[in-house]
Amino acid sequence: MSKYAIAVDPVNPQQFIQIPVPEATPSEFDLLVEIKAIAMNPVDTKVHAGLKKNGLQQPRILGWDATGTVVAVGPKATGFAIGDEVWYAGDITRSGSNTTHQLIDSRIVAHKPKSLSWVESAAIPLTALTAWEGLFEHLKIQEAGSDKTLLIIGGAGGVGSLAIPLAALRSKVRIIATASRPESAKWCLDRGADLTVDYHNLQENLLKHNIKQVDYIFCLNDTDGHWKSMSEVIAPFGHICSIVESAQPLEQSLIRTKGVALHWELMFTRSMYQTPDMAEQGRILQQVANMIDKGELKGTLNTTLHGLSVETITKAHAKQLEGHMTGKIAIEF
Repeated sequence: MSKYAIAVDPVNPQQFIQIPVPEATPSEFDLLVEIKAIAMNPVDTKVHAGLKKNGLQQPRILGWDATGTVVAVGPKATGFAIGDEVWYAGDITRSGSNTTHQLIDSRIVAHKPKSLSWVESAAIPLTALTAWEGLFEHLKIQEAGSDKTLLIIGGAGGVGSLAIPLAALRSKVRIIATASRPESAKWCLDRGADLTVDYHNLQENLLKHNIKQVDYIFCLNDTDGHWKSMSEVIAPFGHICSIVESAQPLEQSLIRTKGVALHWELMFTRSMYQTPDMAEQGRILQQVANMIDKGELKGTLNTTLHGLSVETITKAHAKQLEGHMTGKIAIEF
């Protein structure tokens, strides 16, 4: 099998090019994985936008969701053998997954769900880790009672599509998801939301359901655009967790007087800083795989493209940039 990758063209960063991938031998904790499927995330288009603006000196391989087969194991990697079927969300500081073969740290890898296909599995890791860390490590909703309320802004997107069922499975809170279209509202309700509301005029729409405030907010898109509404509806001593960086300084007077805690979730933090608990990501992914195989969680794949090529990567980026995503886009090789 020829080894190649689809990378951002350093001559014209607007475009992608096919490049050869050299032979690689895993060192330390690494696995060498022959990739079978990948998925798109907002981080792909954000990094690409930065490269288009700032340029680059050599081809850059993007991609941060993959499933595949282990073909070589590093000397310090444990729990994996050649032939194992794995999934992972990758490391933003290393070469990405838009390639036929990738070196990846085994500590952020897990065995993929047996009940899902390659492409169905590829759609899950990054969003599952983001949802899990945001809900259970930052907001800690698993410690809340049934009298508490969680608002998920962007319920039908990739992260929201897993945050809703994970919150329903591992907490007692009432789950409200924002959805502006009938099809996205149905998607959220089918995945376990107790209620959906339009994010336009959020405070007013919550009051229609006799909800004056919420205890937890998980913001999955446009922190700047939703900041005023979030500040208005969050309860005193509530918690807000966002996965989207703000473009402008956030006005904090209202959440400060309410004693509200603000958390930032970045799935790449553990691998970026090689934190002592880096292997927790592998453990989380294994728990998610087990929940899927037990029938407790459903996949989030919405659109499938075929073949690793300049054309499919370009098309996936264009579709991601359209916005209003329901579920995930993935590419099977």
